[in-house]
Amino acid sequence: MREFIVEADGGSRGNPGPAGYGSVVIDAVTGETLVERAEYIGVATNNVAEYRGLLAGLRAARELDPSAKVRVRMDSKLVVEQMSGRWKIKHPDMKPLAAEAARVLPGGQVAYEWIPREQNKHADRLANEAMDAGKRGEQWDAGASRAELDARAAAAASRAPEPSGPPGDAVAGAAKAREALTRTRPSSAPQPPAAQPPAAQPPAAQPPAPQPPAATRPAARTTDRTSADPGAESGAGPRAHSGADLGADTGTDPGAGAAPQPAPASAPAPAPSPAPAPAPSPARAVSSSSAADVRAARTVAAPTVGWGAAPDLGAPATFVLLRHGETPLTPQKRFSGSGGTDPSLSDVGREQAERVAAALARRGTVQHILASPLARTRETAGAVAARLGLDVTVDDGLIETDFGAWEGLTFGEVRERYPDDLNAWLADPEAEPTGGGESFAATAVRIAAARDRLAAAYAGRTVLLVTHVTPIKTFVQLALGAPPESLFRMELSAASLSAVAYFADGNASVRLFNDTSHLR
Repeated sequence: MREFIVEADGGSRGNPGPAGYGSVVIDAVTGETLVERAEYIGVATNNVAEYRGLLAGLRAARELDPSAKVRVRMDSKLVVEQMSGRWKIKHPDMKPLAAEAARVLPGGQVAYEWIPREQNKHADRLANEAMDAGKRGEQWDAGASRAELDARAAAAASRAPEPSGPPGDAVAGAAKAREALTRTRPSSAPQPPAAQPPAAQPPAAQPPAPQPPAATRPAARTTDRTSADPGAESGAGPRAHSGADLGADTGTDPGAGAAPQPAPASAPAPAPSPAPAPAPSPARAVSSSSAADVRAARTVAAPTVGWGAAPDLGAPATFVLLRHGETPLTPQKRFSGSGGTDPSLSDVGREQAERVAAALARRGTVQHILASPLARTRETAGAVAARLGLDVTVDDGLIETDFGAWEGLTFGEVRERYPDDLNAWLADPEAEPTGGGESFAATAVRIAAARDRLAAAYAGRTVLLVTHVTPIKTFVQLALGAPPESLFRMELSAASLSAVAYFADGNASVRLFNDTSHLR
């Protein structure tokens, strides 16, 4: 059975005044615009024009396929609530229009959904084109319409501004950690043998002093923390440990366990003698502020197990990142962003949402739920919220990338139709998809702004963000300080869980990525 999306709007310049409506029918699977309708209707109210737009959209859908399921999306709360049967229809001008709309298709085939006005730009522009035509004494001309192109351009122009300073990236925080650790590396260097004067340095031509046996070195401190310095070179700082449990730690120091350097064959063993009192080590003159930097650096490099917090940094803001469940487009691997159709979850997707809701309920750590404004994320978030007894807050900053003219197409179809644009997009994060979509660079700016805002608002709290592939990958990419091309090297399954913690000093720790154990 086919599924259509009808977006409709109406307006009146005066209320009542010169009025018009616009409606568009979209294929819910491919995102293709199938039909546009608009008309100047003379003097009428806003609500009457909105109902006229609804009627035109439903009739156009029926003409395409009278058996199709139709999801009506409008920014008129009045029309949506009245047609859904939740509000009574009292106005005499709207009663016959509502009754007529209810007769166009059987009630079981039509569902109604309210959307914000900024998500209804296509129908809104059609309505304005119709009113402009009426002002000129003409009727709307489909061949001259720019409503679809203008709606895409407006969506691309409404991106969030670049933040002034992006805390939470790995770059600045890791640099601070490395700097603090470097300042104290002399303190971990082996001391000269007891028989040698402490201040004496071996001549340049002389082999380096022998390393003391491993047993004589200070024991490596064993903690329950992961060592992770995203920017450290190999062996230059605490080691990062692999494995599914990011809290696991071997408790070893990079130097501990290394084989000691043998003494030169010609060097005689020193005679036993009382060791003189050691001279103060230069490393011990580190200021108290530097020592605090070291503690902070080591804590950043070793966040606590799970979704907890490092005790000397305070509790982090922890984002549990949930990708929505499957839609009809997901198994077909079609581009499905914010610029085309807005598909609902499929039956498989709804089952996935229930499973992840049960898993999060068992874990019991989520305190707030935020969701992208698109239908698939709000539906997934609703399933979790019902299980946890929480409300869902819609946040526009979590919306998926706009893939422009590629919406609803497979990668192969884009390669065939727009090969040059696709190659540019794969090579350059600043490149936009065909038709004025959103570049990955623009997405990163938007996600960074959302991250900064939400990390400040939910400091010390665990927040479930129900969002999409590109935003989740971008959260992870920014936290790791990874290059933009890393987005193409991450696999993110439907209904998977990831997690990133943001600390008070601006550092971030990736705790979990693409966990689908709850679906098995």
